[in-house]
Amino acid sequence: MKKKLLHITVNNEYYELYIKPKRLLVEVLRDELGLTGTKRACNTGSCGACTVLLNGMAVKSCSVLAMQAEGAEVITVEGLAKGAELSPLQKSFLDHGSYQCGFCTAGMLMSATALLMENAKPTKEEIKEAIHGNICRCTGYNSIIRAIQAVAEARSGEER
Repeated sequence: MKKKLLHITVNNEYYELYIKPKRLLVEVLRDELGLTGTKRACNTGSCGACTVLLNGMAVKSCSVLAMQAEGAEVITVEGLAKGAELSPLQKSFLDHGSYQCGFCTAGMLMSATALLMENAKPTKEEIKEAIHGNICRCTGYNSIIRAIQAVAEARSGEER
């Protein structure tokens, strides 16, 4: 199969890659760009471990062909931190013990980031809806929801 040229911006870095047209976005992120924070788990779009932001929208990268991201901007979990400084959401996940095995964490962070970009003050129900496509087998979700709420509340306090 003939390779095609993909133009993509990932975590604010522009790339031109020759890839096979049927490669999944998760494969290109992990195998071509070395961004292994995006997990590959179910390969069916069911678990959310591979969630990234594609032009600001949370998508499951195991169900997106890389060529569908032609010209797009992708943010992975590696793109949330500013150098060594974790994002407020990443810090909140640490503070609230919102991870155990860590496998779902990247996807949860990306879904929560998309939510907070769209809605700075989500309700508990809106948070639950935003992360409903992300499966966590360890935490029971309560600590994850609390971590997201804490960031939203902190933002609300900053606006006063």
